[in-house]
Amino acid sequence: MKALLLSQYKQLEIADLPNPTAGPGQVLVRVAACGICGSDVHGYDGSTGRRIPPIVMGHEAAGTVAAVGEGVTKFAVGDRVAFDSTISCGRCRYCLQGQINLCDRRQVLGVSCGDYRCAGAFAEYVVVPEHIVCLLPDNLSFDEAAMLEAVAVALHGVSLSNVKASDTALVVGAGMIGLLTLQGLRAAGCSRVFIADIDSTRLRLAQEVGATAILRASGKELLAEILRLTDGEGADVVIEAVGLDATVRGAIDCVRKGGTVVLVGNVTPEVTLPLQKVVTRQIRLQGSCASEGEYERGIELLASGAIRVRPLITAVAPLEDGPRWFERLHAREPNLMKVVLTPETRA
Repeated sequence: MKALLLSQYKQLEIADLPNPTAGPGQVLVRVAACGICGSDVHGYDGSTGRRIPPIVMGHEAAGTVAAVGEGVTKFAVGDRVAFDSTISCGRCRYCLQGQINLCDRRQVLGVSCGDYRCAGAFAEYVVVPEHIVCLLPDNLSFDEAAMLEAVAVALHGVSLSNVKASDTALVVGAGMIGLLTLQGLRAAGCSRVFIADIDSTRLRLAQEVGATAILRASGKELLAEILRLTDGEGADVVIEAVGLDATVRGAIDCVRKGGTVVLVGNVTPEVTLPLQKVVTRQIRLQGSCASEGEYERGIELLASGAIRVRPLITAVAPLEDGPRWFERLHAREPNLMKVVLTPETRA
């Protein structure tokens, strides 16, 4: 099969690799679309240590069932499907509690690290276990379905916020996850959702997908705006979707007393915590890791149009163009959001 292989750091090439086969309990998927995730770009240059070459990356994908292994009962050849990026064991204490994202033996498609190597979906075919596969409705395109992993991450953060319809929410960061979180809050019934960023292009997208107000501000300016918009109280819920020291601090500054800050962004390994502010204002800090079974809900919201991902897709390109798009994303070329690669030849 044709695959986009990371042969060494910053070196991607189209390679001919053996076709995978579906073992017991596994599904062979012919990949129709696979999105380039920010974690793939960080893996491309070796900065995370989680894409050790040689590896076929890619975990945001959708396609058609090409074959099923022994014991597979839920899917048949020809089914349109997407699949979770996380492979959970189903046996540890966390899986048994439904916390599959915290699985003790958790693996992620397209990741190669010291503990394991798992081939990803920047290829014509990929093998995945049956229990992470979801059926797609006919009205949801493969390109849109390739966004499901990011949608599920956003929905998980929203679910952990316990947001109510009467709440005012702030999303810090209008990147991909931030824009999907904004829409997830709307879908959860939140009446007022503000979003903050310093990039005017991303804020225009936020306005297009339903922000109550867009705030091109950070630090003290952002706090002043939030206090103005909330009669001096602060936001009931803040979801931080960047993961830097300054943005985490800004999220804590902008939440009201007794409010909740959900930490979804995960760029820097450590941040400085304003401990006295968190304690004396009784702020709840909640981490959010990947997703925890939100794929089905994500499919419903995408199929109904409650969450729109089409405006967030910058380009749909053939797999052969993958090296060029990785270079552009790694160079942080302005105005690039999601790039979806298509291993299949399209008319």
